[in-house]
Amino acid sequence: MMASTKELIKAAGGNIVVDLLLQNGKLINVFSGEIVKQDVAVHKGFVVGFGTGYKAKKKINLRGKYIAPGFIDGHVHIESSMVSISEFARAVVARGVTSVITDAHEIANVLGIDGIKYMLESSKNQPLNVFFMLPSCVPATNMETAGAHLSGFDLYPFLKEKWVLGLGEVMNFPGVINADEDMLDKMKIVNGKRIDGHSPGLKGVALSAYIASGITSDHESTTLYEAKEKLEKGMFIMVREGTSEKNLKDIIPLVNEKNYSRFFFVSDDRHAHDLVKEGSIDYIVRKSISLGLDPIIAIKMATVNTAEYFRLPRIGAVAPGYQADITVFSDLKNVKPCMVFRKGELVSVNGKFVGKKIKISGLVRGSINVRWLAHKDFNIPAQKKNINVIEVVPSQIITKKRVLPARIEKGFAVSDIKRDILKMVIVERHMSSGSIGKGFVKGFGLKKGAIASSVAHDAHNILCVGADDQSLFTACVEVVKMGGGLCVVDGEKVLGKLPLPIAGLMTDKPLEYVVKELEKLVTISKKLGCTLDDPFMTLSFLALPVIPELKLTDKGLVDVSKMKLVELFV
Repeated sequence: MMASTKELIKAAGGNIVVDLLLQNGKLINVFSGEIVKQDVAVHKGFVVGFGTGYKAKKKINLRGKYIAPGFIDGHVHIESSMVSISEFARAVVARGVTSVITDAHEIANVLGIDGIKYMLESSKNQPLNVFFMLPSCVPATNMETAGAHLSGFDLYPFLKEKWVLGLGEVMNFPGVINADEDMLDKMKIVNGKRIDGHSPGLKGVALSAYIASGITSDHESTTLYEAKEKLEKGMFIMVREGTSEKNLKDIIPLVNEKNYSRFFFVSDDRHAHDLVKEGSIDYIVRKSISLGLDPIIAIKMATVNTAEYFRLPRIGAVAPGYQADITVFSDLKNVKPCMVFRKGELVSVNGKFVGKKIKISGLVRGSINVRWLAHKDFNIPAQKKNINVIEVVPSQIITKKRVLPARIEKGFAVSDIKRDILKMVIVERHMSSGSIGKGFVKGFGLKKGAIASSVAHDAHNILCVGADDQSLFTACVEVVKMGGGLCVVDGEKVLGKLPLPIAGLMTDKPLEYVVKELEKLVTISKKLGCTLDDPFMTLSFLALPVIPELKLTDKGLVDVSKMKLVELFV
Protein backbone atom coordinates (compact mmCIF):
# COMPACT_ATOMS: atom_id res chain seq x y z
CA MET A 1 0.00 0.00 0.00
CA MET A 2 1.29 3.44 -0.90
CA ALA A 3 2.41 5.54 2.04
CA SER A 4 0.96 8.93 2.82
CA THR A 5 3.07 12.03 2.35
CA LYS A 6 3.24 12.35 6.14
CA GLU A 7 4.65 8.84 6.48
CA LEU A 8 7.25 9.46 3.76
CA ILE A 9 8.35 12.65 5.52
CA LYS A 10 8.76 10.74 8.78
CA ALA A 11 10.67 7.97 7.02
CA ALA A 12 12.95 10.48 5.30
CA GLY A 13 13.62 12.16 8.65
CA GLY A 14 14.64 8.86 10.22
CA ASN A 15 11.70 8.89 12.62
CA ILE A 16 10.34 5.47 11.60
CA VAL A 17 11.88 2.20 10.49
CA VAL A 18 12.14 2.11 6.69
CA ASP A 19 11.41 -0.95 4.54
CA LEU A 20 14.83 -1.32 2.89
CA LEU A 21 18.36 -0.02 3.15
CA LEU A 22 20.79 -0.59 0.29
CA GLN A 23 24.20 -0.42 1.95
CA ASN A 24 27.74 0.16 0.69
CA GLY A 25 26.78 1.04 -2.85
CA LYS A 26 28.22 3.59 -5.25
CA LEU A 27 25.36 5.92 -6.13
CA ILE A 28 25.34 7.41 -9.63
CA ASN A 29 23.74 10.77 -9.00
CA VAL A 30 22.18 11.83 -12.31
CA PHE A 31 21.66 15.37 -11.02
CA SER A 32 25.20 16.18 -9.90
CA GLY A 33 26.95 13.79 -12.28
CA GLU A 34 28.93 12.38 -9.36
CA ILE A 35 29.48 8.85 -8.09
CA VAL A 36 29.39 8.75 -4.27
CA LYS A 37 29.64 5.86 -1.84
CA GLN A 38 26.18 5.99 -0.35
CA ASP A 39 23.50 4.02 1.47
CA VAL A 40 20.02 4.43 0.00
CA ALA A 41 16.89 4.20 2.17
CA VAL A 42 13.61 3.03 0.62
CA HIS A 43 10.13 3.09 2.14
CA LYS A 44 6.76 2.16 0.65
CA GLY A 45 8.13 2.13 -2.86
CA PHE A 46 9.97 5.49 -2.69
CA VAL A 47 13.53 6.56 -2.03
CA VAL A 48 13.45 8.59 1.18
CA GLY A 49 17.09 9.40 1.90
CA PHE A 50 20.81 8.71 1.90
CA GLY A 51 23.23 7.76 4.66
CA THR A 52 23.81 5.33 7.51
CA GLY A 53 21.40 6.85 10.00
CA TYR A 54 18.35 4.82 8.96
CA LYS A 55 16.94 1.78 10.75
CA ALA A 56 15.52 -0.73 8.28
CA LYS A 57 13.45 -3.90 8.28
CA LYS A 58 15.71 -5.29 5.55
CA LYS A 59 19.29 -4.49 4.62
CA ILE A 60 21.20 -5.50 1.49
CA ASN A 61 24.97 -5.11 1.38
CA LEU A 62 25.87 -4.19 -2.21
CA ARG A 63 29.63 -4.51 -1.55
CA GLY A 64 30.65 -1.60 -3.73
CA LYS A 65 28.28 -2.19 -6.63
CA TYR A 66 26.83 0.77 -8.55
CA ILE A 67 23.33 2.09 -7.86
CA ALA A 68 21.54 3.77 -10.76
CA PRO A 69 17.95 4.67 -11.64
CA GLY A 70 15.91 2.08 -13.51
CA PHE A 71 16.29 2.55 -17.25
CA ILE A 72 13.52 4.13 -19.33
CA ASP A 73 12.73 3.26 -22.95
CA GLY A 74 11.54 6.53 -24.45
CA HIS A 75 9.76 5.05 -27.47
CA VAL A 76 8.85 1.43 -28.04
CA HIS A 77 6.14 -0.51 -29.81
CA ILE A 78 5.55 -3.42 -27.45
CA GLU A 79 3.67 -5.23 -30.22
CA SER A 80 6.92 -5.56 -32.17
CA SER A 81 8.24 -7.96 -29.53
CA MET A 82 5.34 -10.25 -30.53
CA VAL A 83 4.67 -11.12 -26.87
CA SER A 84 2.01 -9.86 -24.47
CA ILE A 85 2.77 -6.98 -22.12
CA SER A 86 3.31 -9.36 -19.18
CA GLU A 87 5.91 -11.35 -21.11
CA PHE A 88 7.49 -8.15 -22.45
CA ALA A 89 7.77 -6.91 -18.86
CA ARG A 90 9.59 -10.11 -17.85
CA ALA A 91 12.08 -9.59 -20.67
CA VAL A 92 12.94 -5.92 -20.11
CA VAL A 93 12.72 -5.70 -16.32
CA ALA A 94 15.40 -8.40 -16.13
CA ARG A 95 17.56 -5.98 -18.13
CA GLY A 96 17.10 -3.05 -15.77
CA VAL A 97 14.28 -1.34 -17.67
CA THR A 98 11.61 -0.26 -15.19
CA SER A 99 9.64 2.18 -17.37
CA VAL A 100 8.63 2.34 -21.02
CA ILE A 101 6.79 4.91 -23.09
CA THR A 102 4.86 2.95 -25.67
CA ASP A 103 2.77 3.93 -28.67
CA ALA A 104 -0.01 1.40 -29.36
CA HIS A 105 0.14 2.46 -32.98
CA GLU A 106 0.47 -1.09 -34.33
CA ILE A 107 -2.54 -2.69 -32.67
CA ALA A 108 -4.60 0.48 -33.19
CA ASN A 109 -4.06 0.17 -36.95
CA VAL A 110 -5.61 -3.29 -36.72
CA LEU A 111 -8.29 -2.97 -34.02
CA GLY A 112 -8.78 0.78 -33.57
CA ILE A 113 -9.84 2.00 -30.11
CA ASP A 114 -10.38 -1.60 -28.97
CA GLY A 115 -6.66 -2.18 -29.52
CA ILE A 116 -5.70 0.85 -27.40
CA LYS A 117 -8.08 -0.27 -24.63
CA TYR A 118 -6.59 -3.76 -24.69
CA MET A 119 -3.05 -2.41 -24.26
CA LEU A 120 -4.08 -0.01 -21.47
CA GLU A 121 -5.84 -2.78 -19.55
CA SER A 122 -3.01 -5.24 -20.11
CA SER A 123 -0.47 -2.81 -18.68
CA LYS A 124 -2.19 -2.49 -15.30
CA ASN A 125 -0.41 -3.92 -12.23
CA GLN A 126 2.59 -5.06 -14.26
CA PRO A 127 6.10 -4.99 -12.68
CA LEU A 128 6.88 -2.23 -15.16
CA ASN A 129 5.73 1.39 -15.50
CA VAL A 130 3.94 1.52 -18.86
CA PHE A 131 3.16 5.00 -20.15
CA PHE A 132 1.34 5.67 -23.42
CA MET A 133 1.49 8.07 -26.31
CA LEU A 134 -1.71 8.05 -28.36
CA PRO A 135 -1.35 6.81 -31.96
CA SER A 136 -1.55 9.86 -34.20
CA CYS A 137 -1.65 8.16 -37.59
CA VAL A 138 -4.27 5.46 -37.94
CA PRO A 139 -3.90 4.90 -40.82
CA ALA A 140 -0.45 6.33 -41.48
CA THR A 141 -1.45 7.39 -45.02
CA ASN A 142 -4.34 7.03 -47.47
CA MET A 143 -2.16 4.81 -49.68
CA GLU A 144 -2.89 1.63 -47.72
CA THR A 145 -5.86 -0.16 -46.16
CA ALA A 146 -5.76 -0.29 -42.38
CA GLY A 147 -8.21 -1.87 -39.95
CA ALA A 148 -9.35 1.44 -38.47
CA HIS A 149 -9.44 5.21 -38.86
CA LEU A 150 -8.98 7.23 -35.67
CA SER A 151 -9.78 10.93 -35.50
CA GLY A 152 -9.00 13.44 -32.77
CA PHE A 153 -12.55 12.87 -31.52
CA ASP A 154 -11.80 9.15 -31.11
CA LEU A 155 -8.53 9.77 -29.24
CA TYR A 156 -9.66 12.57 -26.93
CA PRO A 157 -11.28 10.38 -24.18
CA PHE A 158 -8.00 8.56 -23.59
CA LEU A 159 -6.27 11.77 -22.49
CA LYS A 160 -7.95 11.52 -19.08
CA GLU A 161 -5.95 8.37 -18.36
CA LYS A 162 -3.05 9.27 -16.06
CA TRP A 163 -0.71 6.95 -17.98
CA VAL A 164 -1.29 8.82 -21.26
CA LEU A 165 1.44 11.40 -21.82
CA GLY A 166 0.61 12.89 -25.20
CA LEU A 167 0.45 12.21 -28.94
CA GLY A 168 2.65 9.55 -30.50
CA GLU A 169 4.96 9.84 -33.48
CA VAL A 170 3.39 12.06 -36.14
CA MET A 171 4.27 10.10 -39.28
CA ASN A 172 2.14 12.11 -41.63
CA PHE A 173 4.70 14.90 -42.03
CA PRO A 174 3.17 16.05 -45.37
CA GLY A 175 -0.13 16.46 -43.51
CA VAL A 176 1.56 18.65 -40.89
CA ILE A 177 3.50 20.74 -43.41
CA ASN A 178 0.35 21.27 -45.50
CA ALA A 179 -1.72 22.06 -42.38
CA ASP A 180 -4.16 19.19 -42.90
CA GLU A 181 -7.14 19.89 -40.62
CA ASP A 182 -7.57 16.28 -39.46
CA MET A 183 -3.92 16.09 -38.48
CA LEU A 184 -3.96 19.46 -36.75
CA ASP A 185 -7.10 18.50 -34.81
CA LYS A 186 -5.25 15.53 -33.30
CA MET A 187 -2.39 17.78 -32.28
CA LYS A 188 -4.72 20.34 -30.69
CA ILE A 189 -6.42 17.87 -28.34
CA VAL A 190 -3.26 17.08 -26.35
CA ASN A 191 -3.37 20.61 -24.94
CA GLY A 192 0.27 21.15 -24.05
CA LYS A 193 1.32 17.53 -23.61
CA ARG A 194 4.22 16.16 -25.60
CA ILE A 195 3.90 15.47 -29.33
CA ASP A 196 6.50 13.04 -30.68
CA GLY A 197 7.83 13.37 -34.20
CA HIS A 198 8.67 11.04 -37.07
CA SER A 199 10.37 12.91 -39.88
CA PRO A 200 12.89 10.77 -41.78
CA GLY A 201 15.08 12.84 -44.09
CA LEU A 202 13.14 16.06 -43.53
CA LYS A 203 15.30 19.19 -43.72
CA GLY A 204 15.35 22.88 -44.48
CA VAL A 205 12.12 24.86 -44.50
CA ALA A 206 10.03 21.67 -44.51
CA LEU A 207 11.63 20.59 -41.21
CA SER A 208 11.14 24.08 -39.79
CA ALA A 209 7.44 23.98 -40.70
CA TYR A 210 7.12 20.54 -39.09
CA ILE A 211 8.74 21.69 -35.83
CA ALA A 212 6.77 24.97 -35.77
CA SER A 213 3.59 22.91 -35.39
CA GLY A 214 4.61 21.96 -31.84
CA ILE A 215 6.33 18.62 -32.46
CA THR A 216 9.28 18.32 -30.08
CA SER A 217 11.19 15.08 -30.78
CA ASP A 218 12.33 12.69 -33.49
CA HIS A 219 13.65 9.12 -33.59
CA GLU A 220 14.18 8.73 -37.35
CA SER A 221 17.59 10.35 -37.86
CA THR A 222 19.88 7.96 -39.72
CA THR A 223 22.88 10.29 -40.14
CA LEU A 224 24.75 12.64 -37.85
CA TYR A 225 23.98 15.61 -40.12
CA GLU A 226 20.25 14.89 -40.06
CA ALA A 227 20.24 14.68 -36.26
CA LYS A 228 22.39 17.84 -36.01
CA GLU A 229 19.91 19.97 -37.97
CA LYS A 230 17.02 18.67 -35.87
CA LEU A 231 18.97 19.37 -32.67
CA GLU A 232 19.85 22.89 -33.80
CA LYS A 233 16.18 23.59 -34.55
CA GLY A 234 15.13 22.63 -31.04
CA MET A 235 14.18 18.97 -31.26
CA PHE A 236 14.99 16.37 -28.65
CA ILE A 237 16.84 13.53 -30.36
CA MET A 238 15.72 10.00 -29.59
CA VAL A 239 18.77 7.83 -30.28
CA ARG A 240 17.39 4.58 -31.66
CA GLU A 241 18.81 1.07 -31.74
CA GLY A 242 16.20 -1.51 -32.66
CA THR A 243 16.31 -4.90 -34.34
CA SER A 244 16.41 -3.45 -37.86
CA GLU A 245 16.75 0.26 -37.12
CA LYS A 246 20.36 0.70 -35.98
CA ASN A 247 21.22 4.40 -35.70
CA LEU A 248 23.32 4.55 -32.52
CA LYS A 249 26.76 4.39 -34.14
CA ASP A 250 25.93 7.26 -36.52
CA ILE A 251 24.30 9.56 -33.93
CA ILE A 252 26.43 9.11 -30.79
CA PRO A 253 29.37 11.24 -32.08
CA LEU A 254 27.02 14.24 -31.99
CA VAL A 255 26.51 13.93 -28.21
CA ASN A 256 28.81 16.01 -25.98
CA GLU A 257 28.91 17.62 -22.52
CA LYS A 258 27.19 20.76 -23.82
CA ASN A 259 24.17 19.16 -25.50
CA TYR A 260 23.59 15.70 -23.96
CA SER A 261 20.47 16.85 -22.11
CA ARG A 262 18.67 16.92 -25.49
CA PHE A 263 19.25 13.21 -26.17
CA PHE A 264 17.73 10.00 -24.84
CA PHE A 265 17.59 6.34 -25.81
CA VAL A 266 14.79 4.40 -27.51
CA SER A 267 14.46 0.88 -28.93
CA ASP A 268 11.39 1.50 -31.14
CA ASP A 269 11.04 -2.09 -32.44
CA ARG A 270 12.89 -5.09 -31.00
CA HIS A 271 12.03 -8.74 -31.52
CA ALA A 272 11.75 -10.98 -28.46
CA HIS A 273 14.92 -12.91 -29.24
CA ASP A 274 16.95 -9.67 -29.34
CA LEU A 275 15.49 -8.62 -25.98
CA VAL A 276 16.64 -11.94 -24.52
CA LYS A 277 20.00 -12.24 -26.30
CA GLU A 278 21.15 -8.60 -26.34
CA GLY A 279 18.82 -6.66 -24.09
CA SER A 280 16.86 -3.44 -24.28
CA ILE A 281 18.03 0.00 -23.12
CA ASP A 282 20.83 -1.72 -21.17
CA TYR A 283 22.22 -2.96 -24.48
CA ILE A 284 22.10 0.57 -25.92
CA VAL A 285 23.89 1.92 -22.83
CA ARG A 286 26.65 -0.69 -23.14
CA LYS A 287 27.05 -0.11 -26.85
CA SER A 288 27.14 3.68 -26.51
CA ILE A 289 29.88 3.40 -23.85
CA SER A 290 31.85 1.05 -26.12
CA LEU A 291 31.57 3.75 -28.82
CA GLY A 292 33.23 6.26 -26.53
CA LEU A 293 30.32 7.94 -24.71
CA ASP A 294 31.01 8.89 -21.10
CA PRO A 295 29.27 6.28 -18.87
CA ILE A 296 27.61 8.91 -16.67
CA ILE A 297 26.17 10.66 -19.72
CA ALA A 298 24.97 7.30 -21.05
CA ILE A 299 23.19 6.59 -17.74
CA LYS A 300 21.58 10.05 -17.83
CA MET A 301 20.38 9.50 -21.40
CA ALA A 302 18.82 6.22 -20.27
CA THR A 303 17.06 7.69 -17.23
CA VAL A 304 16.59 11.30 -16.15
CA ASN A 305 16.74 12.80 -19.66
CA THR A 306 13.82 10.63 -20.76
CA ALA A 307 11.82 11.32 -17.60
CA GLU A 308 12.30 15.07 -17.91
CA TYR A 309 11.33 15.11 -21.58
CA PHE A 310 8.05 13.33 -20.79
CA ARG A 311 7.52 15.45 -17.64
CA LEU A 312 7.58 12.50 -15.25
CA PRO A 313 8.70 14.07 -11.93
CA ARG A 314 8.86 10.91 -9.82
CA ILE A 315 11.01 8.60 -11.90
CA GLY A 316 14.41 8.72 -13.60
CA ALA A 317 16.60 9.31 -10.53
CA VAL A 318 17.59 7.80 -7.19
CA ALA A 319 16.75 10.68 -4.86
CA PRO A 320 14.33 11.49 -2.03
CA GLY A 321 10.71 11.48 -3.23
CA TYR A 322 11.49 9.47 -6.37
CA GLN A 323 9.92 6.10 -7.01
CA ALA A 324 12.39 3.40 -5.99
CA ASP A 325 13.03 2.05 -9.48
CA ILE A 326 16.67 1.04 -9.16
CA THR A 327 19.19 -1.00 -11.10
CA VAL A 328 22.38 -2.35 -9.54
CA PHE A 329 25.47 -3.44 -11.49
CA SER A 330 29.18 -4.15 -10.94
CA ASP A 331 30.96 -2.69 -13.97
CA LEU A 332 30.44 0.90 -15.10
CA LYS A 333 31.94 0.23 -18.53
CA ASN A 334 29.95 -2.97 -19.10
CA VAL A 335 26.57 -2.28 -17.56
CA LYS A 336 24.80 -5.57 -16.80
CA PRO A 337 22.18 -5.32 -14.05
CA CYS A 338 22.57 -7.91 -11.28
CA MET A 339 19.68 -6.57 -9.20
CA VAL A 340 16.62 -4.60 -10.28
CA PHE A 341 14.05 -2.99 -7.97
CA ARG A 342 10.73 -1.56 -9.05
CA LYS A 343 8.84 0.46 -6.43
CA GLY A 344 11.31 -0.92 -3.91
CA GLU A 345 10.51 -4.55 -4.68
CA LEU A 346 13.22 -6.86 -5.99
CA VAL A 347 12.07 -7.98 -9.45
CA SER A 348 15.26 -9.33 -11.05
CA VAL A 349 18.44 -11.07 -9.87
CA ASN A 350 21.38 -11.73 -12.19
CA GLY A 351 19.26 -11.28 -15.30
CA LYS A 352 16.46 -13.54 -14.08
CA PHE A 353 12.99 -12.12 -13.50
CA VAL A 354 11.85 -12.90 -9.93
CA GLY A 355 8.84 -10.59 -9.71
CA LYS A 356 5.19 -11.48 -9.87
CA LYS A 357 3.91 -12.36 -13.33
CA ILE A 358 0.53 -10.72 -13.99
CA LYS A 359 -1.87 -12.78 -16.09
CA ILE A 360 -3.68 -10.73 -18.71
CA SER A 361 -7.42 -11.18 -18.95
CA GLY A 362 -9.62 -10.24 -21.87
CA LEU A 363 -9.73 -11.24 -25.49
CA VAL A 364 -9.59 -9.38 -28.78
CA ARG A 365 -11.60 -10.20 -31.87
CA GLY A 366 -10.19 -12.04 -34.86
CA SER A 367 -8.38 -9.75 -37.27
CA ILE A 368 -7.81 -11.78 -40.45
CA ASN A 369 -10.51 -11.09 -43.04
CA VAL A 370 -9.23 -12.12 -46.45
CA ARG A 371 -11.12 -12.79 -49.68
CA TRP A 372 -10.61 -16.32 -51.06
CA LEU A 373 -7.14 -16.52 -52.60
CA ALA A 374 -6.18 -18.20 -55.89
CA HIS A 375 -2.81 -18.84 -57.51
CA LYS A 376 -3.59 -16.41 -60.33
CA ASP A 377 -3.96 -13.57 -57.82
CA PHE A 378 -0.19 -13.40 -57.61
CA ASN A 379 0.44 -13.19 -61.38
CA ILE A 380 2.11 -10.03 -62.70
CA PRO A 381 1.48 -9.63 -66.46
CA ALA A 382 4.53 -8.02 -68.06
CA GLN A 383 3.88 -4.53 -69.43
CA LYS A 384 7.40 -3.19 -70.06
CA LYS A 385 10.98 -4.42 -69.76
CA ASN A 386 11.99 -2.45 -66.66
CA ILE A 387 10.51 -2.41 -63.17
CA ASN A 388 10.78 -0.36 -59.99
CA VAL A 389 12.53 -2.50 -57.38
CA ILE A 390 12.72 -1.99 -53.60
CA GLU A 391 16.30 -2.47 -52.44
CA VAL A 392 16.88 -3.39 -48.81
CA VAL A 393 19.44 -1.35 -46.86
CA PRO A 394 21.01 -3.68 -44.24
CA SER A 395 20.41 -2.69 -40.59
CA GLN A 396 18.03 0.12 -41.64
CA ILE A 397 14.33 0.47 -42.39
CA ILE A 398 14.91 2.93 -45.21
CA THR A 399 15.10 1.38 -48.69
CA LYS A 400 16.51 2.40 -52.04
CA LYS A 401 14.55 2.79 -55.28
CA ARG A 402 16.12 0.92 -58.19
CA VAL A 403 15.02 0.56 -61.82
CA LEU A 404 16.08 -2.86 -63.16
CA PRO A 405 15.19 -5.18 -66.06
CA ALA A 406 12.43 -7.62 -65.17
CA ARG A 407 12.74 -11.36 -65.66
CA ILE A 408 9.82 -12.29 -67.91
CA GLU A 409 8.54 -15.83 -68.50
CA LYS A 410 5.48 -16.64 -70.65
CA GLY A 411 4.37 -13.02 -70.51
CA PHE A 412 4.64 -12.67 -66.71
CA ALA A 413 7.20 -10.91 -64.52
CA VAL A 414 8.67 -13.44 -62.07
CA SER A 415 11.37 -13.69 -59.41
CA ASP A 416 14.96 -13.62 -60.61
CA ILE A 417 16.93 -15.67 -58.08
CA LYS A 418 20.30 -15.17 -59.79
CA ARG A 419 20.05 -11.39 -59.41
CA ASP A 420 18.28 -11.63 -56.01
CA ILE A 421 15.17 -9.86 -57.30
CA LEU A 422 12.24 -11.57 -55.58
CA LYS A 423 8.52 -11.14 -56.00
CA MET A 424 6.73 -9.49 -53.11
CA VAL A 425 2.99 -9.38 -52.48
CA ILE A 426 0.85 -7.75 -49.79
CA VAL A 427 -2.68 -9.03 -49.21
CA GLU A 428 -5.26 -6.75 -47.58
CA ARG A 429 -6.52 -8.52 -44.45
CA HIS A 430 -8.94 -6.17 -42.70
CA MET A 431 -11.90 -5.57 -45.02
CA SER A 432 -11.80 -8.66 -47.26
CA SER A 433 -11.47 -6.28 -50.21
CA GLY A 434 -9.33 -8.58 -52.34
CA SER A 435 -6.77 -5.81 -52.76
CA ILE A 436 -3.27 -7.19 -53.40
CA GLY A 437 -0.16 -5.09 -53.93
CA LYS A 438 2.57 -6.63 -56.09
CA GLY A 439 6.20 -5.70 -56.55
CA PHE A 440 9.81 -6.85 -56.36
CA VAL A 441 12.51 -6.57 -53.71
CA LYS A 442 16.28 -6.95 -53.79
CA GLY A 443 18.37 -7.93 -50.77
CA PHE A 444 16.76 -11.01 -49.18
CA GLY A 445 18.89 -13.61 -50.91
CA LEU A 446 16.28 -16.41 -50.90
CA LYS A 447 17.12 -19.16 -53.38
CA LYS A 448 13.81 -20.96 -52.90
CA GLY A 449 10.65 -20.82 -50.83
CA ALA A 450 8.99 -17.81 -49.23
CA ILE A 451 8.52 -16.03 -45.91
CA ALA A 452 5.30 -14.30 -44.88
CA SER A 453 4.01 -12.23 -41.98
CA SER A 454 0.88 -10.44 -40.77
CA VAL A 455 3.22 -7.98 -39.05
CA ALA A 456 3.69 -5.33 -41.73
CA HIS A 457 4.01 -1.75 -40.56
CA ASP A 458 1.80 0.15 -40.33
CA ALA A 459 -1.47 -1.25 -41.67
CA HIS A 460 -0.33 -4.82 -40.95
CA ASN A 461 -1.65 -6.54 -44.01
CA ILE A 462 -0.17 -9.92 -45.00
CA LEU A 463 3.26 -9.38 -46.54
CA CYS A 464 5.21 -12.10 -48.35
CA VAL A 465 8.51 -12.38 -50.25
CA GLY A 466 9.25 -15.49 -52.28
CA ALA A 467 11.27 -17.17 -54.98
CA ASP A 468 8.23 -18.67 -56.76
CA ASP A 469 4.48 -18.18 -56.99
CA GLN A 470 3.56 -21.51 -55.39
CA SER A 471 5.57 -20.65 -52.28
CA LEU A 472 4.01 -17.18 -52.16
CA PHE A 473 0.53 -18.70 -52.33
CA THR A 474 1.24 -21.34 -49.67
CA ALA A 475 2.74 -18.80 -47.28
CA CYS A 476 -0.12 -16.30 -47.54
CA VAL A 477 -2.74 -19.02 -47.08
CA GLU A 478 -0.90 -20.33 -44.01
CA VAL A 479 -0.96 -16.90 -42.38
CA VAL A 480 -4.72 -16.77 -42.97
CA LYS A 481 -5.16 -20.26 -41.49
CA MET A 482 -3.23 -19.27 -38.35
CA GLY A 483 -5.34 -16.16 -37.82
CA GLY A 484 -2.15 -14.16 -38.19
CA GLY A 485 1.51 -14.94 -37.68
CA LEU A 486 4.83 -15.68 -39.36
CA CYS A 487 5.76 -18.62 -41.55
CA VAL A 488 8.45 -20.05 -43.84
CA VAL A 489 7.46 -22.36 -46.71
CA ASP A 490 8.98 -24.14 -49.68
CA GLY A 491 6.53 -24.85 -52.47
CA GLU A 492 3.48 -26.50 -50.88
CA LYS A 493 5.32 -27.44 -47.68
CA VAL A 494 5.16 -25.32 -44.51
CA LEU A 495 8.59 -25.52 -42.88
CA GLY A 496 7.90 -23.44 -39.79
CA LYS A 497 5.37 -21.06 -38.29
CA LEU A 498 4.66 -18.81 -35.32
CA PRO A 499 0.94 -18.06 -34.78
CA LEU A 500 0.14 -14.53 -33.54
CA PRO A 501 -3.56 -14.65 -32.58
CA ILE A 502 -3.66 -11.24 -30.85
CA ALA A 503 -4.37 -8.86 -33.74
CA GLY A 504 -1.98 -10.88 -35.93
CA LEU A 505 0.78 -9.11 -34.01
CA MET A 506 1.26 -10.87 -30.66
CA THR A 507 0.82 -14.14 -28.83
CA ASP A 508 -0.02 -14.99 -25.23
CA LYS A 509 2.58 -17.77 -25.28
CA PRO A 510 5.60 -17.49 -22.95
CA LEU A 511 8.59 -15.38 -23.93
CA GLU A 512 10.83 -18.44 -24.18
CA TYR A 513 8.49 -20.12 -26.66
CA VAL A 514 8.44 -17.08 -28.93
CA VAL A 515 12.23 -16.75 -28.84
CA LYS A 516 12.71 -20.43 -29.68
CA GLU A 517 10.20 -20.44 -32.54
CA LEU A 518 11.42 -17.17 -34.01
CA GLU A 519 15.01 -18.40 -34.01
CA LYS A 520 13.83 -21.57 -35.77
CA LEU A 521 12.16 -19.49 -38.47
CA VAL A 522 15.30 -17.38 -38.98
CA THR A 523 17.44 -20.53 -39.21
CA ILE A 524 15.08 -22.10 -41.75
CA SER A 525 15.06 -18.87 -43.77
CA LYS A 526 18.85 -18.88 -43.91
CA LYS A 527 18.85 -22.50 -45.10
CA LEU A 528 16.69 -21.28 -48.00
CA GLY A 529 19.40 -18.75 -48.79
CA CYS A 530 18.27 -15.64 -46.88
CA THR A 531 21.24 -13.41 -46.06
CA LEU A 532 19.54 -11.05 -43.56
CA ASP A 533 20.14 -11.29 -39.81
CA ASP A 534 16.43 -10.85 -39.03
CA PRO A 535 14.42 -11.26 -42.26
CA PHE A 536 11.05 -10.91 -40.53
CA MET A 537 11.80 -7.52 -38.99
CA THR A 538 13.17 -6.31 -42.34
CA LEU A 539 10.11 -7.72 -44.11
CA SER A 540 7.73 -5.94 -41.73
CA PHE A 541 9.02 -2.49 -42.72
CA LEU A 542 8.79 -2.96 -46.48
CA ALA A 543 5.14 -1.91 -46.29
CA LEU A 544 5.72 1.33 -44.35
CA PRO A 545 4.83 4.18 -46.73
CA VAL A 546 6.27 6.95 -44.54
CA ILE A 547 9.89 5.76 -44.68
CA PRO A 548 11.88 6.49 -47.88
CA GLU A 549 12.40 5.63 -50.62
CA LEU A 550 10.14 2.94 -52.10
CA LYS A 551 7.58 0.77 -50.27
CA LEU A 552 4.70 -1.56 -51.14
CA THR A 553 1.14 -1.45 -49.77
CA ASP A 554 -1.99 -3.33 -50.76
CA LYS A 555 -2.72 -0.42 -53.13
CA GLY A 556 0.63 -0.63 -54.91
CA LEU A 557 4.14 0.83 -54.89
CA VAL A 558 4.64 4.06 -52.96
CA ASP A 559 7.36 6.56 -53.84
CA VAL A 560 7.74 8.04 -50.37
CA SER A 561 9.71 11.11 -51.48
CA LYS A 562 6.74 12.10 -53.66
CA MET A 563 4.14 10.56 -51.30
CA LYS A 564 2.25 9.01 -54.20
CA LEU A 565 1.56 5.66 -55.79
CA VAL A 566 3.76 4.78 -58.75
CA GLU A 567 3.65 2.09 -61.43
CA LEU A 568 5.62 -1.12 -61.11
CA PHE A 569 6.68 -1.06 -64.77
CA VAL A 570 8.70 1.91 -66.02
